[in-house]
Amino acid sequence: MATAIRCRASPAARSGASLGVSLGSALRRSSTVAATIVTATLVVFLLLRALPGDLAVARLGTDGDPAALAALRRTYGLDRPLAVQYLDWLWHAVRGDFGVSMLSGADVGAEIAEKSAVTLPLILASSLIALAIAVPLGALAGLRARRWDGALVSAVSQVGAAIPPFWIGLVLITAVAVQWRALPAGGFPVDGWADPVVALRSLVLPSLTLGAAQAAILVRFVRSTTVEALGSGWLRTARATGLRRAEALRAHGARAIAIPVVSVLGVQVSTLVTGSIVIEQVFALPGIGAMLVRDVGLRDHIKVQGTVAIIVAVVLLVSAAAEAAVVRLDARRSTA
Repeated sequence: MATAIRCRASPAARSGASLGVSLGSALRRSSTVAATIVTATLVVFLLLRALPGDLAVARLGTDGDPAALAALRRTYGLDRPLAVQYLDWLWHAVRGDFGVSMLSGADVGAEIAEKSAVTLPLILASSLIALAIAVPLGALAGLRARRWDGALVSAVSQVGAAIPPFWIGLVLITAVAVQWRALPAGGFPVDGWADPVVALRSLVLPSLTLGAAQAAILVRFVRSTTVEALGSGWLRTARATGLRRAEALRAHGARAIAIPVVSVLGVQVSTLVTGSIVIEQVFALPGIGAMLVRDVGLRDHIKVQGTVAIIVAVVLLVSAAAEAAVVRLDARRSTA
């Protein structure tokens, strides 16, 4: 009679297998991030070269001396094959050297760091405002989905999602800055954050504009998640203990609601970045978005490529962090 032998993996073997899966996942994510950055910068590189005119013409004008134009192109390597130009830039960018601006001669990395002192606080403040608006209103719309106030919140969020952010900004400028004179209509202190109060006042209206636009979208996700949670078995069990719906949701459903919210926020990072480009134009903020628009018009290829590479890298890293947070929250919910 054959004897069945069960083999159970030891804790060390299970730990090694888990480590191997984690390393494999990390390698795949790193490869995806690297490939996406290379693809984005290559597309931008080719699009910039496809535009009429070049840096030499932008600097010397269309009536510039042909010899001077040719000399300037040789100076910046614009006379080399496109593949050589791109690979040379990529080689230096991988080592952290994004080159110097073709127009100002300033270090690209240093300029991006300077402009990020405006753009990063704007995006962070907008995200916090979006969460502060969307989570309570979305939960209210879900809890009172069949009441008039819940339907009103849903309707307002749908209308808000359809309104262009720059229109919201113009309304806030007209009402708050022009009529009430409560906050500046635009601009940013020349000395940056030397006076934090002045700098923060300059970012209030732009942050409200961008945050309100994102909140209108996020409210719908929070509402749908709340409605789904209200029909779950665990909430019925919690209510059987005597808790009200709102109390049961607050005590046991916070993590369930947080999972899709964090996931959507990770996706919305790219929307916040592109939205900040428009908002910086509306409020005359000297951020990365305004700099990027100007550099594209001036054909500052090296600077545009460096800016795009850093933006794409930040968006991908934030998305990866949001994905990791979702996995962790889901694991905790499963073991709760």
